Amino acid sequence: MNADQLYRDSIADKELFWQQQARQLDWYTFPETILGSDETGYPQWFPDGMLNMCYLAVDRHVAKGYGAQVAVIYDSPVTGQQQKYTYAQVQQEVAKLAGGLRGLGLTEGDTAIIYMPMIPQSMFAMLACARIGVIHSVVFGGFAPHELSVRIDDCKPKVILTASVGIEGKKTIPYMPMVTEAIALSAHKPEHIVHVDRKLAGIKPAKGVIDYAALVAAFAPVPCISLPSTHPLYVLYTSGTTGKPKGIIRDTGGYATALQFSMTHIYGAQPGEVFWAASDVGWVVGHSYIVYGPLLNRNTTVVFEGKPIMTPDAGTFWRIISEHQVKIMFTAPTAIRAIKKEDPEGLLVKQYDLSCLRTQFLAGERCDVATLDWYEQHIGVPAIDHFWQTESGWPVLGLQRGVEQEPIIRAAAGKPIPGYDIRVFNDNGYELDAHHEGYLVIKLPLPPGTLTGLWNDPERFKRGYLEQFTGYYFSGDGVIRNEDGYMFITGRVDDVINVAGHRMSTAEMEEVVAGQPEVAECAVVGIEDTLKGQVPMALVVLKQGVTDPEQVPAAVVQLVREKIGAVACLKEVLVVQRLPKTRSGKILRKLIRTMIDGKAYQVPSTIDDPAIIEELQEQFALIKK
Repeated sequence: MNADQLYRDSIADKELFWQQQARQLDWYTFPETILGSDETGYPQWFPDGMLNMCYLAVDRHVAKGYGAQVAVIYDSPVTGQQQKYTYAQVQQEVAKLAGGLRGLGLTEGDTAIIYMPMIPQSMFAMLACARIGVIHSVVFGGFAPHELSVRIDDCKPKVILTASVGIEGKKTIPYMPMVTEAIALSAHKPEHIVHVDRKLAGIKPAKGVIDYAALVAAFAPVPCISLPSTHPLYVLYTSGTTGKPKGIIRDTGGYATALQFSMTHIYGAQPGEVFWAASDVGWVVGHSYIVYGPLLNRNTTVVFEGKPIMTPDAGTFWRIISEHQVKIMFTAPTAIRAIKKEDPEGLLVKQYDLSCLRTQFLAGERCDVATLDWYEQHIGVPAIDHFWQTESGWPVLGLQRGVEQEPIIRAAAGKPIPGYDIRVFNDNGYELDAHHEGYLVIKLPLPPGTLTGLWNDPERFKRGYLEQFTGYYFSGDGVIRNEDGYMFITGRVDDVINVAGHRMSTAEMEEVVAGQPEVAECAVVGIEDTLKGQVPMALVVLKQGVTDPEQVPAAVVQLVREKIGAVACLKEVLVVQRLPKTRSGKILRKLIRTMIDGKAYQVPSTIDDPAIIEELQEQFALIKK
């Protein structure tokens, strides 16, 4: 069967298709109902099935005789450490940590926050939570205490699992002190903090903090418990247009089914092969393709601590591929662009034998053709772009490399993946023909593995995703389809920007910028960047009587770094006299973006004072010079 036929089958009879895929898993109770609905009427997959994600990812492989296979390769060039864990060793580590969490009083349905660097204990913590039905919420370590505090108050964890420090290049990131500060800022106070002492930088845990190693040593291992398919595996926060992060809820059975399907059909991974997603467990890529996806498929997964240019040299990626015999790699285009910048002639590539690498996947942002050309010229394997979201949990658009070698079309994100009934709509909900830009929408029900709601906010879930077009999921992305079914993502249509593959809310940044005492009003927009794809720029109007306006931009940058974190990448702050607004007072952010990018624009008839445009045009022209 070819890829197009497989896709058609998945749309023609969704229940039969996903029933067949679900049989690839080892369920405690196989579902009799394949597609049901929750109390609100929203679709639910496999609602009466019983299973456990940790069992599927770890224990079943040990039970089938694969305990000696390497499950995890930890490679940390920033600390000079390497360590390998077999499936049997992972099972023992996870089962004892799960016993420790249960000893602290955590039970099925409780929540835990994991705020750690890229170390094996971060994925052990995720699996231990899954083992006993605790809902985990991993928070990216690059977020500042304020952002961590927001998530603590929303998901109300009984425990926070963290580490003493993380290492990024020559910088030491003090995780434990940031956790202490975040809890001080939070209304909710977790009952316990569990701390991995990395014995680096002299940072010690605060009084009353539980040592991770001591906790694991003190408790006996516990088995996996049987959980409903609909039990939330995790809550993962993503940026929203209102500024407040959205807690994406992921179920267990649908997610496991979708990830197993994707590993074999999309990525073409064979059990036993080494699969490397060069991301972080704090993002959805890390959840799906560092932890759960590869382990479900009995692959060896790489946990990489560091960034390609912040590690000893730009050849680190190629060293890891060669040394660990990586067959399939997955990263964001930003990483490849950074390596290309440091090694434009590909000289470092020639130092390593990369014959093991079969396919390179790219996601998180659009990849420019020049970067694709550089990669294929110097690496010599297909570089395949594909598209998905935190909300989807696994690819929406791509190519099914495990089914057939479909042609790669430059700049395209691929074709719809089985299960996603994708349409291209205009503002009025009419479907558009090929070569017309519109909204990417997906007919309900979404396939298994996609979000099942927002944590503690069902109304926001409906309002943000389901009300724009009745019966369809609204992705928030623009798209163009060609006559062969390939789709080209044109970018977000809301105020969320894509910084190096990470979604960041400009509304959230505006809240922080507006908190600077000298700022009267502000606008934050995403502008094009050759390395990161997009970066934010802030335009600020100062209050009357500010005595030292030249100091304001640096103060704003520092404030955003303190409140959100370096991941926001806000470095450009422009002091302006006025912001372009409609007569009703709405700031014209799209117009600002257009002007900054130097594209043609028209002054809207709703604007109060067209002279503002001329003022801003002059300032943007100076920036470009």
